[in-house]
Amino acid sequence: MDESSLEVFVDGAVNYFSQVSAQPAKVDTPYLIDNDEDITFDYTGVIGVSGVETGKVCFTAPNALLRHLLVIMGEDVINEENMADLVGEVANTISGNARKKLGSQFMISTPSIVDASIDQLSLPSKNRSYVIPVTWNSYRAAVMVSSEEY
Repeated sequence: MDESSLEVFVDGAVNYFSQVSAQPAKVDTPYLIDNDEDITFDYTGVIGVSGVETGKVCFTAPNALLRHLLVIMGEDVINEENMADLVGEVANTISGNARKKLGSQFMISTPSIVDASIDQLSLPSKNRSYVIPVTWNSYRAAVMVSSEEY
């Protein structure tokens, strides 16, 4: 994945928070991790990627951030199910916006959810992933992009 492709995911994270909140998100410099490192928070939405590249796009966030977003969105029921749905929605929105920019060869799956108390995120061991740190309203979260070209 080149720098311009990675910028699409940075923009996607910034745009998501700008649309749902008056408080903009701050995105720090993306960095590479080995895929055996666990940098996930309480919930992680995972989107499978296929086509010219294969891999995953993930959004991971703590409970507090998700609860706060649900309140801002006017959700009456703040529970684990809604937090899981929300983290999947964020991952799906960021990936969907990337697909618009990267083209139809960038195919995405429906989101799956990883609960940090149950599972550890499984990324392909031969790849390295980019982590895009996101701070919103003093909460830390991250977008992770793991891909390899065919």
